Amino acid sequence: MTQAHHAAPGDTLAITAPAQAAGMRLDAFLAERLAGSGRARSEIQKWIKDGLVLVDGAAAAKTSLKLRGGEELRLSVPAAVARLAPEEGELDILYADDALLVIDKPAGLTVHPAPGRTSGTLAHRLLGRFPQLRDMDSPRPGVVHRLDKDTSGVMLAALTNAARLRLSADFAERRVDKSYLALVHGRPRPDKGRINADIGRDPEHPTKMAVVRKGGREAVSVYQRLWSDPYDRFSLLHVAIFTGRTHQIRVHLAHLGHPVVGDATYGSQQRAILKREEKLLAKLARRQLLHAWRIAVDHPETGQRLTFTAAPPRDMTGFTRLAARRLQKVVLTGLPGSGKSEALRRLGRAGFPVFSADDAVAALYAHGADGWVMLRRRYGERFTPGQDADGAPVDKKALLAAMLESPALRREVEDLIHPLVRHALDRFWLENKNARAAFAEAPLYFEAGWQDMDAGAVTVFVDADHASRLARLENRGLSREVAAALNAWQLPPETKRARCDLALDNSGPLTALDAAAAGLLAALRLRRTQAARAFVFPLPA
Repeated sequence: MTQAHHAAPGDTLAITAPAQAAGMRLDAFLAERLAGSGRARSEIQKWIKDGLVLVDGAAAAKTSLKLRGGEELRLSVPAAVARLAPEEGELDILYADDALLVIDKPAGLTVHPAPGRTSGTLAHRLLGRFPQLRDMDSPRPGVVHRLDKDTSGVMLAALTNAARLRLSADFAERRVDKSYLALVHGRPRPDKGRINADIGRDPEHPTKMAVVRKGGREAVSVYQRLWSDPYDRFSLLHVAIFTGRTHQIRVHLAHLGHPVVGDATYGSQQRAILKREEKLLAKLARRQLLHAWRIAVDHPETGQRLTFTAAPPRDMTGFTRLAARRLQKVVLTGLPGSGKSEALRRLGRAGFPVFSADDAVAALYAHGADGWVMLRRRYGERFTPGQDADGAPVDKKALLAAMLESPALRREVEDLIHPLVRHALDRFWLENKNARAAFAEAPLYFEAGWQDMDAGAVTVFVDADHASRLARLENRGLSREVAAALNAWQLPPETKRARCDLALDNSGPLTALDAAAAGLLAALRLRRTQAARAFVFPLPA
């Protein structure tokens, strides 16, 4: 049973399986018989899959076929492939010795020649850098495993034939541990899980792989979420694979409903949406954002367990940093007459989205609007004119007079209207989530308890001296008594100012407000810059 056969390129071998081979796998039996030819078991497995091994006249169905003993085996050894021409090209070498090479493969580099790609591959560059590979008995000298062209990250290469055989066997027997970083659409739930789903050719699209019920090969992946952006649009996953199927991670994650960002094959719909709605992010996702992060292997000569990592490339770190950017919510508050609305107009003219609580209330008080309807149901026609005044909004003067007269009615109206204004503000934040900053004017922000609803919002106290505020209110036709009552509905100015992050002084003429607004924008820009610099790309432990 130990008789060895030589397997030169182009040979056809006839072997009779002896009785002692009963129970052996076909690939293991042939690997033993061809050991003297330097043929790796993985190479023989490929021959079987390519239909080059006949068992009793029929192509072997699978590499794991169990022999009974007595079968007539016929093996057609593939003809020698033309030698590759060495080429110059950049190699980011992480580790090298006489037997083992570890590199960080960039996205866009094909690993070895294939139909339509006869030059410009990693294999060509390896030959150009390491001339000793020309003597290796392999059509892909140095290459022992592969990554997709647009997948970046850590890869191993063998610098001797003995190392190639050892590493190839280790990959075939799953003794090499590999893990990846993948940026995906959405947020997987739960945060970690195991995907055990067979992979085979997509029956509807033969050029693609897919999770299949029948005819697939075992494929196992385990993922753990490392990070999600503030709106759960994207997540960074750490993925370990325990099998090496074609496109395994991309297929499994797409099957999970969270395809890899930028994957034109398995996430084409999400990629199209990204290009349409997130143009800045789409520029950083010109390929699938999948990176081979870590690999652990036994050294092919010493047997020492070695672990190598490759830092994530700039497109992944840049995409994550940009996606992590949260809308800077800025709330302007202050006492009546402080000039909040005028400050808001200037900020709007600077190109930022703005929201006015006063404008939101006015919209709610329009005839038939939600606020109008709620007041009509509660108070009848007291503040909402009858049918003879068709289209009339809420009578704000009558409502204000009643609120000044009755604190209980004022609190009741606030309980009716404030949640509607808050809903409008939440919608405003969401609609502008991709802006750098957005500004909302809300006089009763703290009084309504809204500060607990806007994590990370920057609050700005718009300040003005007492005389300036009174003069502005009188110009609006409000008496000193009404102005005093409106002030009393709010927290004391020193309390509100202490609760705010920043202040904008508007005590002088409105012409000075432009400079104050410019100073506020500069302070806010500095806060955004500091937050961006503080972001750290999350890596696995």
